[in-house]
Amino acid sequence: MLIYVVRRIGQSVVVLLVVALIVFLLLHFLPGGPARAILGARATPQEVHNFNVANGYNKPVVVQYFDWLSQLLHGHLGFSQKYNESVSSLFATDLPKSLLITVPAFVVALLVALPTGLFQASRRNKFVDHVITAVSLVFYSMPVFWLALLLILYVAVDGHLLPPEAPQGTSVGQILAHANGLILPIATLSLITIALFTRYLRSAAIDNLLQDYVRTAKAKGVSNRRILWGHVFKNALLSTVTLVGLALPGVVSGAVVTETVFNYPGVGYLFWTSAQSRDYPVVLGFLMLVGAATVVGSLLADLSLVALDPRIRLQK
Repeated sequence: MLIYVVRRIGQSVVVLLVVALIVFLLLHFLPGGPARAILGARATPQEVHNFNVANGYNKPVVVQYFDWLSQLLHGHLGFSQKYNESVSSLFATDLPKSLLITVPAFVVALLVALPTGLFQASRRNKFVDHVITAVSLVFYSMPVFWLALLLILYVAVDGHLLPPEAPQGTSVGQILAHANGLILPIATLSLITIALFTRYLRSAAIDNLLQDYVRTAKAKGVSNRRILWGHVFKNALLSTVTLVGLALPGVVSGAVVTETVFNYPGVGYLFWTSAQSRDYPVVLGFLMLVGAATVVGSLLADLSLVALDPRIRLQK
């Protein structure tokens, strides 16, 4: 077990280094180089030269990469010219606010999707299964921004049930002071994630319901409820864990659109405004954040699978 965990962590570190290399190369592939892209087209040659010297862009590319990697390991992601602040401090301020909608959305999606997927599997090819499948397909196929706009139109504007805009504030406390404004952003992320998890768990549960151990349990007189939750759920969960781990970056990227539509001051909205103003250090820092979330999500999924089924590590 320990050897597998160490090997898997080592692989994740290698992937993170590759992601860091790609982000570094993207910075140098910007039109006109980093200096011209960040300072703008109107920057004088002297300003470009001073910027390159101050940030070490006049050094060989290999030296620049290891310097940048060293700064990255110390938590330095660059400096935002627009906000006149380090990217790390911007993320430290806005990331907790993004977690206020992404974490609850992820938890709600799991709490709803797991029993719904099992219920569909137990009623497969019946009317209720077809109805839930159709609804899931609609939400799964719907763009995030369109779902957010529909919720704003029918729930906030027409229904007057919730505010159409997310709460504003520079701190988590200020956001939570108007927590009802978080419901629509959380619902937007949850509905699409629920549709994804429900469809996947339904398929995994149906595959397990057709296995020999289910027929054996029925022959022994075990109740359908016990078979479903005591046996099928555990085995279907093994397949779902991988999806849950890989869905983490998807939730993060979905938060970009959701925060932009609801004008929510999180890290996704920060990325959107920075992309519009060509604040490349923030954009590349966000790409590094999403890349790290992808690698960490995959690592957690693999380690969770091994914890749930020790036989997996013997096959790798």
